[in-house]
This record gives sequence, C-alpha cells and structure tokens, in this order.
Amino acid sequence: MAEEKTFPMTVEGKAKIEEELNTLITETRAEITGRIQIARSFGDLSENSEYQSAKDEQAFVEGRINTLQNMLDNAVIIDSSEIADDEVSVGKKVTFKELPDEEPETYAIVGAVEANPLEGKISNESPIAVALMGKKVGDQVEVPLPNGASMDVEIMAVDLA
Repeated sequence: MAEEKTFPMTVEGKAKIEEELNTLITETRAEITGRIQIARSFGDLSENSEYQSAKDEQAFVEGRINTLQNMLDNAVIIDSSEIADDEVSVGKKVTFKELPDEEPETYAIVGAVEANPLEGKISNESPIAVALMGKKVGDQVEVPLPNGASMDVEIMAVDLA
C-alpha cells in the first residue's frame, strides 16, 4: 500500500486552504449547479455548449475540492516557534546573501502548497530551501542550481515568518 504524501504547512497556510475549500463547497458548487440547471432548460444537451462548459467547470471544481481535502487530511502543521531561533525551517524568514558580495535577499520558507515567489514565499521543496533547512545564522551553504552549477550563500538572519 502506498504511503500518503504529507503536506507541511503553517497555521496560516492551513487557514487559507480551509477558506478556499469552504468557498468552493458553499458558493462555487451552488453557482455551477444553477448554471447546469439553466443550461438543461435550453434543450438538446448534445449540442449545448453552456451545459458542457458548466459540466467541465463542475468537474474541475470537484477535483480541486478533493485535492484540498486531501491536503488538509494529510497536513503536518509546522510550529516554527519550537525550533531554535536562528535555525532555518518551514515557517521562518531567512535572509541570505550570495557570496562574495551580493545584496541580501529575504524569503519565507513555507510548505509547497503555500509557495508564492511573488510574495517572497518559497517552497520547502525548492533547491534553495532544501539546502538551507536546518542551517543557522552565519553558516555558509552551497546551493545547487538547476543548470548543474552551484552558488555559495551566507545566512544573515532567521526570523519567524
């Protein structure tokens, strides 16, 4: 029997997923059901694009509901306050600079389901996060790059996200 995948996430990340799931179940489902009923009233379903479109959207939404429910059922909530203050982990912001003298960059490390690089949130499964996890302020870390090269970074600060 295959082992279920776990989904590390912060308390905030879990709350966002619960909110999306609730919206899909209580609002989006009802909207789609209403559109399907209206489209049925148009007659011949085999040539009814409104009906087909609504059914396709319904299938997508039901798949998303199942995905979100699975994530919540297999969520592992990370309490970063229980990890040493200067240690990189999920739920913490890490500031590092590429050596020898690049400008510092700061990212929050979150579970993969919460990642949003545009908001400065990187997945715990990303190459940089994997390399930094468990390291401490002052550590120099070699981070593998997708092209096979690597970069050296120094951890400047670690804070709660």
